[in-house]
Amino acid sequence: MFKLLLTCLFCVVVTSATTQNIITEKNIRFIEYYGFPGGNSAWDDIGYNPMDNTVYVGITDHRDKVALYIYDPVKDSVKLKGFINDLGRLRSFQWQAKIHSKFAVGPKGEMYFATDGGESREEYLMEHPGGYAGGFMMKWDPVQDRMTNLGMGMQYESIKDIDVDITTGNVYAVSYPQVHFLIYDQQRNALKDYGRLGSAHVPRMMFTDTWGNCYYTDWRQRLVKYEKSQDKLIFASNSLPAFEGTPGEHIITGITAFAKDEKKGVIYLITYGAKVLAFYPQQNGIGRVEDLGGVIDIPGKQRWNYYVPNLNVGDNGKLYYIIGGHGIYAKKDRSLLVEFDPATKTPRILFEYPSTVFVEATGCNTKDRDGNMYFAGKKNIPPGTDKNGGLAELGGLSTVPFLVKFNPDKTVY
Repeated sequence: MFKLLLTCLFCVVVTSATTQNIITEKNIRFIEYYGFPGGNSAWDDIGYNPMDNTVYVGITDHRDKVALYIYDPVKDSVKLKGFINDLGRLRSFQWQAKIHSKFAVGPKGEMYFATDGGESREEYLMEHPGGYAGGFMMKWDPVQDRMTNLGMGMQYESIKDIDVDITTGNVYAVSYPQVHFLIYDQQRNALKDYGRLGSAHVPRMMFTDTWGNCYYTDWRQRLVKYEKSQDKLIFASNSLPAFEGTPGEHIITGITAFAKDEKKGVIYLITYGAKVLAFYPQQNGIGRVEDLGGVIDIPGKQRWNYYVPNLNVGDNGKLYYIIGGHGIYAKKDRSLLVEFDPATKTPRILFEYPSTVFVEATGCNTKDRDGNMYFAGKKNIPPGTDKNGGLAELGGLSTVPFLVKFNPDKTVY
């Protein structure tokens, strides 16, 4: 049902001081999907269900086909549950090109996600032959093995991300390209639009705290909080920390990744300007933000110019992320797996991969009961070797997706 990809022959294992844990290729696995040869990537569509200890991933062909996979770490098995257009009972004019949102768990262990048109020309310029109807919110019930289509967010608008209030089951969402902040109340079957929070390149990430409040960023990269006790949006006084000289196009895109350390009451953030931040939420008002520095510092490269759309917190309290993708690399055509210690504010490169082995990863806050962390990875296909007809992303090489399973403290099986 799946294959173990050989990573040790094609990566550089980086070790440093003997006082640090030695992490080798035994700490990481790449797991292939099956049954969808045209699939070429996942976006942020990965998530963990603590109710049954499973990992959900959506794989897309960037046209009109999106597959739902569930990985069971106990059985070490990947299962293809079906394709979103079929599971969600969509008609042909309601085609969806990908899931861009995370998978978020609900109060009863159901998993929520939302769909996306895939490309700007297909969404609001309407050049796609069939047009784009709009993105849908959906719910997967693992007990019934059934998908429920909750309905469209906004006509003609994709949904870039969602999250769920774990106590009420309310679904938070943000639309693209107009950046509307939406809340869907399932109990009342009511969708409320709280207005626009930005323009241009829409921030891709929203997250919740332990009280069920939801956070996003506006076009100035200020934190925006939906405070549910008051049913309103409140705005931070200041923008999130940024390196001097960070371009506006990086500021406006906001946060690219988050991960929660619930024991310490902190939510770690990575910005599109490559800052690592520690955010300490509070029930009322917007909490404190601590600047932990940059994701990495490579000589000769601008400190804001790194791409990190992923983040996890290990059981050891350290942060783990992969740098690289979308044409932005720390080292040319190489992706780096990095360990970041919040206590010392220092990064350490663990692995370096050529883009034909590992080019990019997405996924946030996805860790199972045994401390294994997961990312939605992919690799470039060398020119002339693509036999699946996969769509070349961003005008570059075609890609093949795989699931990354990583644990710095033990051998990964």
